[in-house]
Amino acid sequence: MSLDDLDPNLTAPKRLAALGLLSAAKKVEFGYLRDQLELTDSDLSKQLKVLLDAGYVTSKRTGKGKTRASWFAITAVGRRALNSHAAALQRLLQPPAPPAPSETGSAEAVVP
Repeated sequence: MSLDDLDPNLTAPKRLAALGLLSAAKKVEFGYLRDQLELTDSDLSKQLKVLLDAGYVTSKRTGKGKTRASWFAITAVGRRALNSHAAALQRLLQPPAPPAPSETGSAEAVVP
C-alpha cells in the first residue's frame, strides 16, 4: 500500500466530503452543498472548480435572476475516483500483516 494510491484531487477533506454528498444524489444544488459542508460560497466554489477541472462533477445553471440556481452531479469518472480513493483509505487503515518468522523461528515486530 502506498500513499500514491490516494487521489490528490480528493485528499482535501472538503472536496472528499463534497464528492461524497454528490455520490448520494442524482444532482445537488449549490446552496445545499454549502450548508451541509458549512463552507462559504467562495470556498465551496474553489473546491468544486478542482472537481470540475478533474472531470469528477458536472454543473448546470437553471433559472434567471432570483430563481437562478447551480446544480452539481457526480460523473462516472468521479464515482470511480471516489470508490478508488475510499478503497485506498481502507487499505491504509488496515493493520499490517504479521512479520515473517526470522531464521531463529520467532517473529518480531517493531512497535513504536
